[in-house]
Amino acid sequence: MSVSPSPTLPPDGAARAPGADRPPRLRARWAVLAADFMVLGLNYADRAAIGVAAPYIIKEFGFSETAFGWILSIFAVSYAPFGLIGGWAADRFGPRKAMGWAALAWSAFTAATAAGVGFVSFLIIRILFGAAEGPQATVTAKLMNTWFPRRELGTAVGVANAATPLGGAVGTPVVVAVIEATNGNWRAPFVIFGVIGVLFAIGWFAVVRDSPEQHPWVRPAELREIRAPHGDRTARSGQGTRSEPGTPGDAGAPGEGDGSTEHDTRTAGGAAELESAQLPGMWHYVARPVIWATALAYFGYAWILNVFLTWFPTYLVNERGIDLAQLAVAGAIPWVGGCVGMIAGGVATDWLVRRLGAAATVRRWTIVICLVCTALLFGCIALVEDTGQAVALMAVIVFLLYFTGAQYWTVVAEEVPGPRYGSVAGVVQFIAGCAGFLAPLVTGAVVEHARSWATAFTIAVVIAVAGALLLAVAGRRKPARGTELP
Repeated sequence: MSVSPSPTLPPDGAARAPGADRPPRLRARWAVLAADFMVLGLNYADRAAIGVAAPYIIKEFGFSETAFGWILSIFAVSYAPFGLIGGWAADRFGPRKAMGWAALAWSAFTAATAAGVGFVSFLIIRILFGAAEGPQATVTAKLMNTWFPRRELGTAVGVANAATPLGGAVGTPVVVAVIEATNGNWRAPFVIFGVIGVLFAIGWFAVVRDSPEQHPWVRPAELREIRAPHGDRTARSGQGTRSEPGTPGDAGAPGEGDGSTEHDTRTAGGAAELESAQLPGMWHYVARPVIWATALAYFGYAWILNVFLTWFPTYLVNERGIDLAQLAVAGAIPWVGGCVGMIAGGVATDWLVRRLGAAATVRRWTIVICLVCTALLFGCIALVEDTGQAVALMAVIVFLLYFTGAQYWTVVAEEVPGPRYGSVAGVVQFIAGCAGFLAPLVTGAVVEHARSWATAFTIAVVIAVAGALLLAVAGRRKPARGTELP
């Protein structure tokens, strides 16, 4: 195996430009994170719009719950496979191009939703929209995995993905406000979001690069900080020292404090590079029990999320009898809980990993405990008589759900080396994305034929708990980011 130092990392004692060792006031990786945050926020605002506009679309076209369930679900027919394709594209072409072109495409199809004239046209538009939105999760995971040191990875993924519930929290009242301002025109918000998306995509291309080595804003000090072998902060001094195995500075590192001397293989520009050709293929990692269990737990997560995303506004209007003005608030409050939960989950698990070590175990059990609690509470929604209490309970549910949101990707990161990360994450996203097809369709059919929201919610409970329990019993494997893989 040939391992060569990155030319962007001068050896100790080499001359450096004055001030090069001083970290910039705003580190470039946080600017990249901010760009990703903005794009993901709009992504979910676009996606939430169909749920908010659903009562108007159903009324105008006379769709049944089952028919509209197909319109909602068909999104995932393309979303799931393009999550897989997005991971491959991020590995092959880089996350900058993969996300940038996807954002332009989903913005175009968001605007095209306004042109829907019947069942078939909505199906076609939603299939194309799903294909365009599919890559966003795996591309974000790849980008954060490349740009952030290991000890910050949970926080970075958590903050980035906090944009998704925030997009729902902001998008819901915005859609309501636009519909009210245009005298019930549900088409207007889709056009507005489409135009905004094109502007965001232009900003994305301006700010983001595939890796820190390629970005003109990255100083050598920040690059050494990102590429420090175990994510410790001794790299700031430029002395290349590292904490002893098993110390807090080593938490979350390869081998989780077991004395591993594995290299960081996240990018070809890292301080030590493991050539992609020398690694086992993608399916070597996909076959691991913990990867499959993570994917199935993520499937349970995605089932609850998609029921909430697509049907909760209709549930509030049709079952709880709230009006449009009340929907603007009631529909947004749970998303705020999700935003707080996503950030809190990433920060809290990073904190636990730094103090306890055993990164994979901490992150895995965070998913198990929170997903079980989420599911059990979700089953109680239809049993709560007061609408205000039901909305408050849903806020707690979405908080707990999103508390686990960053952990699926960090569990994968503990098992898979960087050159294979995007592809394996794409498989996980594909499996979870299947819930995006099944959950809205099954929920709509159950509500129409059984006339029972409680039954629909109970199905979600069973699926999520099953996924969590599978992850709880999955065989734990040591991280495999190094040169010798089990």
